[in-house]
Amino acid sequence: MAYGQIGMIQAAAGFFAYFIILAENGFLPKDLFGIRKQWDSKGVNDLQDSYGQEWTYADRKKLEYTCHTAFFASIVVVQWADLIICKTRRNSILHQGMRNWVLNFGLVFETLLAVFLSYTPGMDAALRMYPLKINWWIPAIPFSIAIFIYDETRRFILRRNPGGWVEQETYY
Repeated sequence: MAYGQIGMIQAAAGFFAYFIILAENGFLPKDLFGIRKQWDSKGVNDLQDSYGQEWTYADRKKLEYTCHTAFFASIVVVQWADLIICKTRRNSILHQGMRNWVLNFGLVFETLLAVFLSYTPGMDAALRMYPLKINWWIPAIPFSIAIFIYDETRRFILRRNPGGWVEQETYY
């Protein structure tokens, strides 16, 4: 279940954030196919985006690394839901609660670490992580909510139909 179902939603969140940043900067998804060779060529300093703006190699790479950072940040955001749904295998999180302060600290620490890695000066050179606009953290939130709803629904079905098909296929 972790990789076949939840992992696919998490990956979709990362790619969604990636393509949003590219689109906001002029590279619409339909125009990205077939430009990898030009994109990675240091000799091409006039690559045009979907609106005719020209991009230098350095600017393209900065945009690409910003997209990588957003992918990372979106994985952190969807991991919030993943961590919360892993608290219990059958009970609803609404009944279980969030009284585990070690887990709560982990959620906060994970987020602060991602913020630190994204916004600390020098990370662009050290890890190729560029600062994100605050609204670039938001695209992953619907995916996080979807993961939470998906697993709450799965657990509801498990409680209503013990030993059923859903339990056999998704219970770990």
